[in-house]
Amino acid sequence: MNHFLSLLSNKYLLVSVAFLVWMLFFDRNDIMLQYKYNTQLSDLEQQRDFYVKETAQVKKDLNELTTNRARLEKFAREKYFMKKDHEDVYVIVTEKAEEE
Repeated sequence: MNHFLSLLSNKYLLVSVAFLVWMLFFDRNDIMLQYKYNTQLSDLEQQRDFYVKETAQVKKDLNELTTNRARLEKFAREKYFMKKDHEDVYVIVTEKAEEE
């Protein structure tokens, strides 16, 4: 018990503990805010990676569409339902099965 009282009377220990508590919980950049920032940063990095990958894919598709005439025709038929004058286009819509 005497040892515990001597630790409580140590002003350096008290100031250090008070500083640590202040920095962890009451400071403007407390530990919870840092955790929130880290999760937000990881989410933004994942989004950046996704958009970089998508941009590369779109650039590749654009290059292929501008250089390959057959690919351009296939793209126009699939995406925009374009047809030649003597053709008929039928769009088949499949219903999604309900998940139970």
